[in-house]
Amino acid sequence: MVDVFSGRLLVGKDGRSVDPEEALQNKVVGLYFSAGWCSPCRDFTPLLCDFYTELLEETQPPAPFEVVFISSDHSAEEMVGYMHAMHGDWLALPFHDPYKHDLKKKYNITAIPKLVIVKQTGEVITDKGRKQIRDKGLSCFRNWLEGADIFQNFSS
Repeated sequence: MVDVFSGRLLVGKDGRSVDPEEALQNKVVGLYFSAGWCSPCRDFTPLLCDFYTELLEETQPPAPFEVVFISSDHSAEEMVGYMHAMHGDWLALPFHDPYKHDLKKKYNITAIPKLVIVKQTGEVITDKGRKQIRDKGLSCFRNWLEGADIFQNFSS
């Protein structure tokens, strides 16, 4: 993920700045393109929260997974409100970072919500993360892990 977020900072739900290199190292990363005004997003976000919580809080050791929210909200206030109301304790690209437009282009985001699962290099494992979580639940994570080239770093 060093390539994808190089030279940038991410923010936590609590507003703190986070170094992406540290936070995302050796993890499968879900790039979550979403917005609070989008009803399909508001429909899926609780499922993603449950998925994230089960992987990180109910698995020992915690699964090597992180979500980075890329907002399509209309303002920074909307983004923060959506994060506080509905999101898990995951990371986000700051609202005013113009890099979100590059990410949308790079990952061919034409509609939201979209959950793109990527390797450390930023290479796509699947752009159907939302569908896979809906259809398979936690079992889809094992497939993502195998596609992520970090399998050896995780034992379950």
